[in-house]
Amino acid sequence: MKTLMIAAMQSGAGKTVTTCALLAVLKKRGLRLQAFKCGPDYIDPTFHERVLGVPSRNLDLFLQGEEGVKRTFSRADADFALVEGAMGYYDGLNNSDEASAWALARLTGTPVVLVVSPKGSGLTLAAQMKGLMSFRPDNGIAALILASCQEARAASLSPVLERETGLPVLGFLPPMDEARFESRHLGLMTAAEISDLEARLKKLGEAAERYIDLDRLIGLAGRWETAKNTFFLREKAKQNIRIAAARDEAFCFTYADNLDALREAGAELVFFRPLYDAALPETDGLYLPGGYPELHARALSENTAMRQSIQAAIARGLPTVAECGGFLYLQEMLEDAAGNAYPMCGVLPGRGHKTPRLQRFGYLKLCAAEDSLLFRAGEKIPAHEFHYWDSTENGEAMRVEKADGRAWRCGYASPALYAAFPHLHFGGETPLAERFVKACETWKASMT
Repeated sequence: MKTLMIAAMQSGAGKTVTTCALLAVLKKRGLRLQAFKCGPDYIDPTFHERVLGVPSRNLDLFLQGEEGVKRTFSRADADFALVEGAMGYYDGLNNSDEASAWALARLTGTPVVLVVSPKGSGLTLAAQMKGLMSFRPDNGIAALILASCQEARAASLSPVLERETGLPVLGFLPPMDEARFESRHLGLMTAAEISDLEARLKKLGEAAERYIDLDRLIGLAGRWETAKNTFFLREKAKQNIRIAAARDEAFCFTYADNLDALREAGAELVFFRPLYDAALPETDGLYLPGGYPELHARALSENTAMRQSIQAAIARGLPTVAECGGFLYLQEMLEDAAGNAYPMCGVLPGRGHKTPRLQRFGYLKLCAAEDSLLFRAGEKIPAHEFHYWDSTENGEAMRVEKADGRAWRCGYASPALYAAFPHLHFGGETPLAERFVKACETWKASMT
């Protein structure tokens, strides 16, 4: 499988737009493609998936570890893998390069194309590129693409950049209205929320076909020998239990690897829609991922039958995992963006409310004092938080530790429950999916 990464000097430089443009035109060439996203982001992969029609996967060295990343990479059934970087190329954990796009490219042997926007720079842009190249001797940078750059400007600047840096400039993408994806508090709007996205993606692909040297880009790609890395893959257990997984506009933040890990552990996933369905499907477990419940608080509240169904099921001891938005849904009340409060499931105490800034943002480790549904006493599980809404009752079942030394308590945990703001990745080193499925099996047996 050929591999290539699209990275940049900072967030907002055009990585997602460029990645989608390249995916669209490479798909047109008939290549079997797999898209990946570096880091924990849920939203950018929704754009990749809309282009390709197959789930994009996250590659996160902090959440998964090296073995987990290699497992996810080896899972791809594709001719060509395009990886979108995160933040700035070297930006990782706690102002280090740990878990950065550079570290991921280095681990997987993936060459990197930097997306750069000239804006008001000329020769200074070459100096910046030289700095990036010399910052690490094994920088992995193979080429440049100019973003939001007029054709005449690209024609005059490209030879200068090539002469001064030694890097080929593969082309450019001009300023386009199609390249402006709307944003809100968590970043870009999800792909499903942009009504004319298909037309936008088509035009981006046409621009890439016209202005980027695709043959040269493909020629720069590295190679991942999947056949040599099959030992990272897990055997699939016989599916003998059912887990109901929420999936609608309110609950849309789910790692593809989490779903696959549950299936491999023996679960049949039954998707349901808390916004619309009248009750939980027949199930042995419940998975409530994150998303935007605050944007749909009234509709979630008005679906009283679903709220009562979930409340009754958890009261019976149904094993349940609820992350971030799912955690807010289980509480007593949730405020929308206007400050209106609506009743939620009432399984947990607390009121979800809006705040003016990101809360407890970034990577962390959850420390378990006691055994519970997902954790064992003494374990430190990597996780991630990214939310503007907070709660009056965050729980105290687990200790949170940040790389910068900060610590606090959060969440609810019992033999049948994980409910907290931190998001978990089931494709890491700790067998979280296997523990969840085992608890579901035990509960199912107790109910017969």
